[in-house]
Amino acid sequence: MSGPLPELDPVIHAQARLRVVAALSTLPDGDRVAFPRLQDILVMTAGNLSVHLRKLEDAGYVNVTKTHHGRTPTTLICLSRRGRLAFDEYTAAVRALIDPTNRHDQQREEV
Repeated sequence: MSGPLPELDPVIHAQARLRVVAALSTLPDGDRVAFPRLQDILVMTAGNLSVHLRKLEDAGYVNVTKTHHGRTPTTLICLSRRGRLAFDEYTAAVRALIDPTNRHDQQREEV
């Protein structure tokens, strides 16, 4: 193996946040998911999901929009462009860790 190992983004690397970002990455650009739906998909408590969304929001990886649907408060979540890029970089780093020959081939292509 040549060269340093890739760094994994610590914001995304936490298991719960990785699950959140992975789920949000499946949404087409511009689509958002309601908080309760995301909570159901991830099987997380509201408090746990809120804490992890806050960390992702502070990093600029997700956009959280609070609005109303009629008189009912609604929270909508989506992956930001920065978050999508960070997730793409994260998955590339994981692939490079799993298959160092692929990383070596990619480095050769860049030269």
